[in-house]
Amino acid sequence: MQIWSVANQKGGVGKTTSAIAIADVLAGLGHRVLLLDLDPQGSMTSYLQLDPDRVENTAYDLFDQQTRLSPQPTGFDNLDIVGASIGLANLEKRSTGLKGQGLVVKTWLSKQADNYDYAIIDSPPALGLLMINALVASDRLIIPVQTDFLALKGLERMLKVLKMMEQSGTAIDYLLVPTLFDKRTNASRRSLNHLRSEYGSRVWDHVIPVDTKFREASRMGVLPSFLFARSHGVQAYQLLVKQLLAAGEVSHA
Repeated sequence: MQIWSVANQKGGVGKTTSAIAIADVLAGLGHRVLLLDLDPQGSMTSYLQLDPDRVENTAYDLFDQQTRLSPQPTGFDNLDIVGASIGLANLEKRSTGLKGQGLVVKTWLSKQADNYDYAIIDSPPALGLLMINALVASDRLIIPVQTDFLALKGLERMLKVLKMMEQSGTAIDYLLVPTLFDKRTNASRRSLNHLRSEYGSRVWDHVIPVDTKFREASRMGVLPSFLFARSHGVQAYQLLVKQLLAAGEVSHA
């Protein structure tokens, strides 16, 4: 099982949309996909019409009863989820001083390896126990970056974390994915040019455009491709996943 995390220390950059859309494409290709919502805000969970205040078998339970947790079906083919609960917001305080808490997610996912081909983690937009768990567990990290200069500033904090992890012996393969790109605005174009000139090959060579179809899909609680397979945004994520899969095949050759 390959574990892909979607993370950024800035909110509003298309993080949950990216996680859902990537999982949507993978599931549509016939892969068995597990979604793991580690964000206390529970946006991924809510997207799939589950109530973070009432859902059972949540990511919070991983830290209490690791091996007994069972993912639940989403109602979409090849796609299960471990949702978020409000308890995740208090997890940091509860876990202070406990050993091994940074490896909880990795340990539990290792027990799911025979059940799924991919796990997609939506992590919170803040460095802490939950994001560390996501990063440590990951085979690949996808960092959505809104093509906006404020978002680029937030990216610097995320990359500092990855640098520190690399220095401590944990290097993570990551890709910066430009999101919410609006070709009509100078600000979007300038931000994209800056992103590519600053980070080079770490930046995906395409973009995820602004696409209102994602908002409609979220409102209706359906996967983007379910109704909007021909939208520019869905097609962009299809291309992204295709290239990620190809890169994975090369790296394992």
